[in-house]
Amino acid sequence: MTHHAVPEGHRRNARRMRKALTSAELRFWNTVRAHRLMGLGFRRQVPIAGYIVDFACPEHKLVIEIDGPSHTFDQSIERDRVRDQVLAELGWLVARFTNEDVLNHLDDVCTHIIRVAGVHRFD
Repeated sequence: MTHHAVPEGHRRNARRMRKALTSAELRFWNTVRAHRLMGLGFRRQVPIAGYIVDFACPEHKLVIEIDGPSHTFDQSIERDRVRDQVLAELGWLVARFTNEDVLNHLDDVCTHIIRVAGVHRFD
């Protein structure tokens, strides 16, 4: 992953956010950390292009966002759309899931991520 200068305020905020994961984010993190999901390497609360994304898999340029209820408001939807567009222009693919998806359908979420990342298992 190409490293760009990240303002210290963003670094501090990302560190703070890593310590305050939501229950859905924590459940997802415990499932994917340490390359537990088909060898995919995820990082949490990663500064990219002036944003802090929930999870990033730099090898596949994949961002995972886990959205709570506030993301259903018109302002948030537009803000997320712009953010996703900026990330896409930098080559990142953003996959969004709701807290409910992660808490109640984690296997489906993981299956989708594996498909999007193009990871194949050869047993």
